[in-house]
Amino acid sequence: MSHWYFQKNNKTIGPLTDYELRTLYKRKELSAETKVKQEENGEWLLLKDSPIFQTIHESHGPHDTSKGPKKEANHHPHEKNGAQHLGLGDIFADVFKKHPKSDSEKVFIAGTTYTTPKEGDIASSWTRPFLFSRVFFALAITYLLLLACTYIFSNSNTIPGLMVIGSFTMPFSVLVLFFEINAPRNISFFDVLKMFFIGGVAALVATLILYDVIPVGQLNYFNAFLVGIIEETGKMVIVALFIVALKPKYILNGLLIGAAVGAGFAAFESLGYAFNYSIEVAAVFKNLQFAGDTMLNIIFSRGWQSIGGHVVWAAISGAALMIAKGSDPKLQMRHIFTGRFLSLFIIPIGLHFLWDCPWNPLPQIAFKQILLIVVVWIVIFSLINKGLRQISGEKPAKA
Repeated sequence: MSHWYFQKNNKTIGPLTDYELRTLYKRKELSAETKVKQEENGEWLLLKDSPIFQTIHESHGPHDTSKGPKKEANHHPHEKNGAQHLGLGDIFADVFKKHPKSDSEKVFIAGTTYTTPKEGDIASSWTRPFLFSRVFFALAITYLLLLACTYIFSNSNTIPGLMVIGSFTMPFSVLVLFFEINAPRNISFFDVLKMFFIGGVAALVATLILYDVIPVGQLNYFNAFLVGIIEETGKMVIVALFIVALKPKYILNGLLIGAAVGAGFAAFESLGYAFNYSIEVAAVFKNLQFAGDTMLNIIFSRGWQSIGGHVVWAAISGAALMIAKGSDPKLQMRHIFTGRFLSLFIIPIGLHFLWDCPWNPLPQIAFKQILLIVVVWIVIFSLINKGLRQISGEKPAKA
């Protein structure tokens, strides 16, 4: 598949597919006099002199104009009953395939004026996720290097970095997965970063305010239920504020917004646990080695468990808000008190309660956590496919 670049206001923009370039021309965001080039090392030409120009008026759909067999379709999630459908296999189908650098760049430039597709073009321009795995490996390698600095070379200056990267790796990688799954491609990565940092910390603040109003003691069954209500409500409020600000219209947008806030919440909370427990152990036992081991154990356990925690719980809340909003132009307070929202919002509350409550069979193999991770991802896949059906026109958002 060809990749194109064009110049506008002395800036080079790209890469774009053939179809995206044609779409920009049809929107009159490019003219026949715009300079374009094919691939990174191509020659700059006027659009009217380029080989793609003659296809612009002939094209009626999102088809690649390159010669030879069309391979792009193999990257799309398969269809079920005429609508796009995402399964577990689609999440990992492209992870182990080789991708050019331009594929990664294309993911990160989504949501801009030049790259947001029209509604009718969304399903055809969406590819299977893969970049989340690259982000995970990049962060994991960074963590291992910091681990080497700390434990092999006895450099204590790298301990803060070790805690930060270790706590952020898994939540942020899962967030990138939700960014890739956002088929409308109408939310920029900069907005996602704002929601991750500002939204995540704002959710912590909202939760702490609620804890001041509703004190919670030792985690028995009742208090575990209170924790679920308080923390999920705190995150949901911030997710709702971002939905009001961004004015999204798709269920998949709600999943992404919720995941961004939840990922920030999870990352900063895990960082706090890693710091506090290691300090407490060092103070009580006067053993720095034990304190370091405690820190690493917390980073590891909260890391892998975060794939079924705050990130996906808040994602469900975001999707629930969008489903309750339906076709209304703006999210309002009344939407939060509808059965449509509450019937879904009870899921993250219930899962959070089960996660924190004393019930814990087979703790040696983390049976409870694994079971709850499986359950929550069944819910997530259900919501993803509901969102894809919304885009395909099979069902409206309020269905």
